Amino acid sequence: MSDSGKEMLGDASGDPTNSAVKDPADWVTGDEPATAPQKSYLDTLAREAGEEIPASVSKAEASEHIDRLQHKTGRGVIDSEA
Repeated sequence: MSDSGKEMLGDASGDPTNSAVKDPADWVTGDEPATAPQKSYLDTLAREAGEEIPASVSKAEASEHIDRLQHKTGRGVIDSEA
């Protein structure tokens, strides 16, 4: 928390167990259709990986595919030796 008592994103003194990152399976809106940005990025990743993904994926499914394809294609991977 900051000196003002408000919770701040990126605050190094914040509670590390209170993560904003949730498993897509736990998303309240996870069963809604994927967003346009998700579909666009997923389309790019799938092409690079030589895969086809149904356009009817949910938000949660799209997120899971994006994570998997980022690893497969090397996109979004942070180089720890940089």
